[in-house]
Amino acid sequence: MKIKILVFFFLFYAALFHARAKGRLAASRADTSIFPLIVTSPDNRLHFELKQDQTGEIRYSFIAKSKLIISDSKVGFVGVGKVVLVSSSHHSKNSTWKPVWGKRAIVPDVYNESIVDLSAYKIIIRAYNDGIAFRYEFPKHKAIEELTEFNFNGNYTAWYYNGENANIGPEKLMDCNDKRFPVMTVKVDDNNYVAIHEANLSWGEPLVLQSKKGQTLFTIASKPNDAWKVIMYGTMPGALVDSHILELLNPPPARNLDFSWVKPGVSVWDWRIAGAQVDGFRYEMSIVSWKKMVDFASKNNISYLTLDADWYGPEFGKDSDPLKGGKVAEVHEIIGYGKTKGVGIWLYLNDVGGRKFPIDLTLKQYSDWGAAGIKYGFMSGSPAEKNERTRMITELCAKNRLLCNFHDGPVHPYGQLRTFPNALTREYCQAQLDAGTALQPKTFVTSVFVNMLAGPLDMNNGLADLLQSGRTHGASYATNTTLAGEAARTLITFSGVTVIPDIPENYQKHPEILQFISSQKMPWLDSKTIQGEIGKFIVMARQASDKTWLIGAATNEQSRELDIPLNFLKKGNFKAIVIQDGGASGYHTGNESYKVMEKTVCSTDIIHVTLAPGGGACILLKQ
Repeated sequence: MKIKILVFFFLFYAALFHARAKGRLAASRADTSIFPLIVTSPDNRLHFELKQDQTGEIRYSFIAKSKLIISDSKVGFVGVGKVVLVSSSHHSKNSTWKPVWGKRAIVPDVYNESIVDLSAYKIIIRAYNDGIAFRYEFPKHKAIEELTEFNFNGNYTAWYYNGENANIGPEKLMDCNDKRFPVMTVKVDDNNYVAIHEANLSWGEPLVLQSKKGQTLFTIASKPNDAWKVIMYGTMPGALVDSHILELLNPPPARNLDFSWVKPGVSVWDWRIAGAQVDGFRYEMSIVSWKKMVDFASKNNISYLTLDADWYGPEFGKDSDPLKGGKVAEVHEIIGYGKTKGVGIWLYLNDVGGRKFPIDLTLKQYSDWGAAGIKYGFMSGSPAEKNERTRMITELCAKNRLLCNFHDGPVHPYGQLRTFPNALTREYCQAQLDAGTALQPKTFVTSVFVNMLAGPLDMNNGLADLLQSGRTHGASYATNTTLAGEAARTLITFSGVTVIPDIPENYQKHPEILQFISSQKMPWLDSKTIQGEIGKFIVMARQASDKTWLIGAATNEQSRELDIPLNFLKKGNFKAIVIQDGGASGYHTGNESYKVMEKTVCSTDIIHVTLAPGGGACILLKQ
């Protein structure tokens, strides 16, 4: 009897072991046959299909609303041989992100994710409702060259970043015969737009794309990095502007870093005021002028004053000491004076001084002085080195409670404000007064759909005098704008610090414009791109408080009539102050006329505005 029982249990456990082994084998076989793998967005509009062809190469396609936009494009690396599937996993996330500051106060963080573990590397794929992203995990030393492609399924129209110059585009994909820098914004048709960029670039070369004439295939010209490759998507170009996908692909701040002290806001600026004369007073980059600027800022709810180059000596001077040189005593005085008025002081730091003197000690000293932040200029090095140094300086600033603004050819933004909320802005654009050539109206209404998709931009709009005569650092070209258009651009441009370039007296001559700028209380509760076409016009609305909205509209060289719906307002009446171009104004005339109208409106109303060539309109809504 005992022998029979033992035999029974032996046979039972043998069968059980065989069944489990068979199950594991079946699961293994199932994993190896996951291709094609399809990852869909939570709303099921976007599809990312990954497959392996007969040669063993891994390829993907991107489909939006049943329309094939990117087809049969390679992923992976050169020289890894035929890859074999090891395993795969899938999961979803549905949560919210509450940024310290940004385009809105609450951001849905909702996506589906697949992790495909291959023999040579992993591919992590995320599908959001506004785009698809994928990145590789691989040994850093083994990646020599990427195979990643973007093979567009048609000869679409594209625009690109182009340094401190007008954007490249509109350009048909087949007309490109060179390298191109992101963001690459693509109009597929009237109802489909995509943009190519990257997110969370912690090491490696920043993304550079390339193509050959007659092709719609774009490959990666830069060396490998660890960033997410991102395909942003929207049915209108404004949906790309309103997206948060780049920030969401960056990690949250380190637990040991507190960013509750970060306060976005408007800043006056001493660089462009130098040389201006009014009522017998000449503005200079000196303590007397700085105090006038601080007084003006304090009275008008403006948060900061930015001190630009040469305060510690010639900015490129090898002997200019950023801790002891030049006007350092006056800087101490203005920081103290600013504190009594509730105005923070930003300090410029050139890369020459930033490298000759220990950067960690310099930033620690600025923090001890009580400075609000640094404006870092003219960083040298290769693109990869510049990114590494930018991240290092940003982190040092965070540890020292300093805000930061990178100028003069900075590395492109890539959503870093989630990890480092103190990274308020970058001059990743052709600025209004800080570039070698004049900013054309069409460039502004292109950059907001291209450059600004990457992150916050410092464009220093907000002129209150179009002539800018007698300025020490005045531009040698026309301003190409209108007063209403300049005020509108301060709102339209997304930035954690809105740097305005004029003197107090010029703003005081235009009280409605000053009120519009002073009412830009960040962090924004919400932002909505109401209307817009790339290179033509844009209408942006931002919510400053429960009872305050602001709207800015800007156009290219063409005059424009716009009907702006107010259906985003909550119930109840709002007082609207509408500022729009005067009949004689225009970017080519230098005429400073504008019209102001006040009326009571509600959410069912539409406000009609007229924009002069190169001009704009501003609307302040208060309940």
